[in-house]
Amino acid sequence: MADGDRTGRAAPDSDAIDGSDGFDRAANLLGALSLVVADRAADAVAAAAGRSESGAAALSALLQFLDRPSVDLLRQVLGLTSSGTVRLLDRLAESGYIRREPGADGRSTSVTLTDAGRRAAREVTQARARVLTAALAALAPDERAAFEQLAGKMLAGLRRGPGATRWICRLCDIGVCRGAGSGCPFRSAARDPDQG
Repeated sequence: MADGDRTGRAAPDSDAIDGSDGFDRAANLLGALSLVVADRAADAVAAAAGRSESGAAALSALLQFLDRPSVDLLRQVLGLTSSGTVRLLDRLAESGYIRREPGADGRSTSVTLTDAGRRAAREVTQARARVLTAALAALAPDERAAFEQLAGKMLAGLRRGPGATRWICRLCDIGVCRGAGSGCPFRSAARDPDQG
């Protein structure tokens, strides 16, 4: 029985996709892989932060690449509504993780991590790293190198345009890509804020 299949019955053949549109087993496996890794990472980072996945992503982005962002920029990075971002920041402030300060133009508000917030953000980064490292553990070193190259190529093809929300790098350990010879597959949003 497949993971998550409660009935044990196979799907009817009439609902199957024939692959003529490019959807094949590789695409299906990618979907399953991305879902299980995303679910495990979301659970791990939320537990590490003691907050929602969005709270964990906010902490991570503030630690990794956002330097005193406005509330609106943080909203864009996380893909939340303005009111949802304010509520999230209220909860993070109540936990002692962030501080609100006057923004650059005097009308906006900027956000910074407290010492407790930096510690929580580092725990988020480490929890995510453990999940991703465990996911790659089944690969031999040469397979892992090939996967790195292919994943980078796929990410470069998924680059989004200006104004994108839910930035792909919102949970990344930016130092890992910066330290790699090939760097970020599509110039990190940390260096190019219009390309999230």
